[in-house]
Amino acid sequence: MQKRIAAIHDISCFGRCSLTVALPIISSAGIECSVIPTAVLSTHTGGFDAYTYRDLTEDISPVSNHWHRLGLGFDAIYTGFLGSFEQLGLISDFIERFSKKGCITLVDPVMADNGQLYKIFSSDFPKGMQKLCEKADIIVPNITEAVFLLSEAYKEGPYTEEYIKGLLKKLSVFGCKKIVLTGISFDDAQLGAAAYDCITGDLAFIMETKIEGFYHGTGDVFGSTLISALTMGCSLNRASEIAVGFTVSEIKRTKEAGTDVRYGVNFEEGLHKLYGEIQVK
Repeated sequence: MQKRIAAIHDISCFGRCSLTVALPIISSAGIECSVIPTAVLSTHTGGFDAYTYRDLTEDISPVSNHWHRLGLGFDAIYTGFLGSFEQLGLISDFIERFSKKGCITLVDPVMADNGQLYKIFSSDFPKGMQKLCEKADIIVPNITEAVFLLSEAYKEGPYTEEYIKGLLKKLSVFGCKKIVLTGISFDDAQLGAAAYDCITGDLAFIMETKIEGFYHGTGDVFGSTLISALTMGCSLNRASEIAVGFTVSEIKRTKEAGTDVRYGVNFEEGLHKLYGEIQVK
């Protein structure tokens, strides 16, 4: 039977990120993707001026209620940008309602990067995000989001393995089974992710050659690839390897093309390869 994922993110009408990334990537993996948009923006907020923003908080419960009446079920729930405490509460309720046995809940605590909380959020927002992370089977923070979740000071990389292991162990107190920490580096040459099983203590570092520059939407490319691979039965380490490899390859293609980095990465031309990578033999 075909797998189904509920993706809960905003929609940026231009600029590859959030649902305009999640929907095609999940679909290309052979998985049905159902969506709950949390907001609609004319563009994403990174580098564009005068973008429009329409909050869709009032639509979340009606969609959830309708799905519940229809008796829908999901193999995975994948959350991204949530713009308010109210949305955090509504999605927490959604997870409790729809996260049945066998359903994977992945929370990407989208709220910060490069040492800074996004301007839309108040300083106490990470406390609310902590509570949502407690509902997750897997969380996928970047380094900045990890330290905000832990109420710690941000440190610039490169990092030591001991520091990364310490962050992962402290994050595990939220009760999630697995953590994939992104944006880690041990030197100036490589960048990657750490995949940590909170139950067994197994830890793997998946590193690739660092590509200079900042590319919008790469976290969404990574998270969407990761949840697709996990839903199709890949192990945490294998899913992380696929997600890191796919994200880096799409950044490389975009850099070589000289595309305006605000437009996001050209992942579309790599989708034809992704299906074969994700299928578990």
